Amino acid sequence: MLGGVAAAIGASVCCAGPLLLVVLGVGGAWGSRLLVLEVYQPWFVGAALAFFGYTFFKLYLSPEACAPGEACAIPVVRRRQRAIFWIVAGLAVALMAFPLYAPLFY
Repeated sequence: MLGGVAAAIGASVCCAGPLLLVVLGVGGAWGSRLLVLEVYQPWFVGAALAFFGYTFFKLYLSPEACAPGEACAIPVVRRRQRAIFWIVAGLAVALMAFPLYAPLFY
């Protein structure tokens, strides 16, 4: 899941990065250098989707068998992992879609 988050951040750094830097008070000229990463955005999005797809597979389609007494055998832990997955996946989708709604902020 961490790999998916990192890839989602990489996918949105070309558009969200300059906006964040301007909000923080850093000059726009420095932030414009991040536009160089826009070429790699499809690769970052693909990596994020692959990581989240693998996480979905491990959480839902092929959960690991746990020995009794292990943390993964407790149903509350599984529900918490799944809830965290969906929250992080939703945030990652919002980051990856940022280039689509970024013009609304400029």
